[in-house]
Amino acid sequence: MTNVYSFDGILVFGLLFICTCAYLKKVPRLNSWLLSEKKGVWGVFYKAAVIGTRLHIAVAMSCICMAFYVVFLK
Repeated sequence: MTNVYSFDGILVFGLLFICTCAYLKKVPRLNSWLLSEKKGVWGVFYKAAVIGTRLHIAVAMSCICMAFYVVFLK
């Protein structure tokens, strides 16, 4: 199990957050409700969704590398 307070736990949390926000951006009802604000605290969700959609190749490769690390090396 990955600990949130370790560096690799923070990386796993960040990748999962970015992937989740990018997925939620594709759902119309959630997109208008959760990702409508571009500033402030709710803007973090919007910015994570933008990172996930624009850098989808880099995020996907990072998820694969992190999964390999967590499953086989940790």
